[in-house]
Amino acid sequence: MIWRDMATPEKTDFQKKLHDVPHEPGVYLMRDRFKKVIYVGKARDLRKRLASYFTPSRKKRAELKTKALIDSIWSFDIHTVRSEPEALLLESKLIKDYRPKYNVSFRDDKRFLMAKVNLEEPLPRFQLARVRKGDGAKYFGPFVHSAALRETLNWLSLEFGLRTCSPLQPGESDYKHCHDDVIRNCSAPCVGKVSGEEYRAKVEEACAFMKGRSREMVGEIETEMLRAAEDQDFERAAQLRDMAESMKKTLLRARNFLGVSGLPEGSTIQPKQDVLELQQALGMAQAPTVMECFDISNISNTYSVASMVQFREGRAKNQNYRRFRIKTVTGQDDFASMAEVVKRRYTGILRAARDAVGEEVAMQSQLQPLEAMREWQEKLPVSARLPDLVIVDGGKGQLSSAMKELQLLGLHDLPIIGLAKEREEIFQPGCSQPIVLSHETGALKLLQRIRDEAHRFANGYHQILMKRRIKESVLDDCPGISRIRKERLLKSFGSLARLRKAEIEKIAEVPGISLKLAGEILQFLKTHGS
Repeated sequence: MIWRDMATPEKTDFQKKLHDVPHEPGVYLMRDRFKKVIYVGKARDLRKRLASYFTPSRKKRAELKTKALIDSIWSFDIHTVRSEPEALLLESKLIKDYRPKYNVSFRDDKRFLMAKVNLEEPLPRFQLARVRKGDGAKYFGPFVHSAALRETLNWLSLEFGLRTCSPLQPGESDYKHCHDDVIRNCSAPCVGKVSGEEYRAKVEEACAFMKGRSREMVGEIETEMLRAAEDQDFERAAQLRDMAESMKKTLLRARNFLGVSGLPEGSTIQPKQDVLELQQALGMAQAPTVMECFDISNISNTYSVASMVQFREGRAKNQNYRRFRIKTVTGQDDFASMAEVVKRRYTGILRAARDAVGEEVAMQSQLQPLEAMREWQEKLPVSARLPDLVIVDGGKGQLSSAMKELQLLGLHDLPIIGLAKEREEIFQPGCSQPIVLSHETGALKLLQRIRDEAHRFANGYHQILMKRRIKESVLDDCPGISRIRKERLLKSFGSLARLRKAEIEKIAEVPGISLKLAGEILQFLKTHGS
């Protein structure tokens, strides 16, 4: 006879439960048969990470400790967050709360760094802190990237002329031993170079920056970086790139989980309800379950790129994102660039649909492309289906350019809108007046989320290309390498990293590169960093 402890819960059907786990960043808690938390982990993609625990091959390859953990798992809980830094903060908090036996990191009392400024002091200054005290000071953070925080605070001190000395109220005697004013690193309020009111105004500006209200400063640094790259001042460009990255990491908003007991409450965002609200606002016959948004990024003439992000039922579908290098447009022309990417995106979808149903069936169809696509909907793979709503980042100009391309493709009735940033106005085809929604509505917040995600994705691609260009510029200093030879090398090997790993004989196969020069190139790359 088999005895069963009725107080012990049934072991979870992990494969079934995994279907409900989203492809989003977050934290997971593993529990044993007594519902005790035995392990806390974080993941960029919760479903992929959790699925890796329950594959037979993982258990075979795992070390003894991991095998013991997998055998002990009876169920798991998850909580999604907005970013990886948030996941790291929440993971640290929960490990300190539960002290799971299979966790090693974060079990001590060390905490993430915060920035602190006490505005009640005569001459406030920014300091680093790990514990939030009830001392009346303003605290920013915690921040996951401590090195980025330190670099950002150094930049703040230089940019706003803030003091970094330790005295509570520095005076003439302290000034005699300080050179910050001489090298223009401080506005020297201690000797009256600026008044106390002027200095406090600078501190308030720095606080606004730390709150994320002055993100245009990051944009100015990136613009300066691009100018330096175009002027081939790559050392300066690399410094500005690193500074911008540090500031982005520091300013990345992350919720504070220090006061959380157990799992935090869920997000107040209601994606499906926001979709229905958007349907009503736009007067659509059916809910825009699938939406695709386009954005153009052309910070400089060097690279012009675009992005397309997709949301399903109000949530981002990262695996369906697309990015584009603008090919047919010279210079900065958002209208022409928008037309190009819309044409490329939906030409590709129509081609994939014809392939799915068969060229002969497609040719014999008497339906218009949009009607045919809807009739074939069930036969088409997800990648060959049209969205319920197209969104372009911009006003009437971008909307008109996109509409013309859709009409040329026969997609006249595909719903499309333009979202103008300045006043968040929604433009629709055939309507002279835009729709203006309250900023409190879920419909507008949903549009802002998808627009901001498209903007982030486009800018991210632009930065990738610029970093690649700055990194590959080391070849410009290599003796014997002309512009043409550099282009041939990068075209043959694809990247500087692959060139470093290549054999001398392979490099010598590139036109214009002798065996001797190939050896000199490899030697040069070895002595000029990775």
